[in-house]
Amino acid sequence: MGSKPSKKKKAEKQAQQPIKKQKKKKIIEGVRGIVRIAEKDVDGYKKVRHALLQIKGISHSLANAIPIIAKIDPNVMIGSLSEEDVAKLEKVIKELPQHVPSFMLNRRKDMLTGEDKHVVSSELLLTKKDDIDLMRKIQCYKGVRHQLGLPVRGQRTRSSFRKGAGVGVIRKKKGK
Repeated sequence: MGSKPSKKKKAEKQAQQPIKKQKKKKIIEGVRGIVRIAEKDVDGYKKVRHALLQIKGISHSLANAIPIIAKIDPNVMIGSLSEEDVAKLEKVIKELPQHVPSFMLNRRKDMLTGEDKHVVSSELLLTKKDDIDLMRKIQCYKGVRHQLGLPVRGQRTRSSFRKGAGVGVIRKKKGK
């Protein structure tokens, strides 16, 4: 059996190992590094379907469907697309309920209007906040759970979601 290496030796080994460098992206002529779609700056060196996933509110199935609806090749780098193609993608994102079935949308039967909508980016964050505020205002069960900072979706709370000191048993001191 060999003895365990000391802490000093471990530190020396770590110091000798080279530091991992971040990969630098190759600058390709005719490709923009950043493309702005739906209020989000997207990496121009990614393929269209992977770049669309960076936008809040767009899932994998929608990221595959949007380029097909816009008649754009989903395997092309998004930075190499023309301004017209990017505008087509944005137009399809804004008009998603007209192009895809309702089960793919993230806001079916909206509480206020009753229509099927798809919300993305900052609008998604605002509608989520408004929904939580409405639940708090009407004092429904989920609203009360949000107010108290407890889990909303029926999780067990006996051992999880504790705030502060943990629960335990303290023995009495001997001799008293």
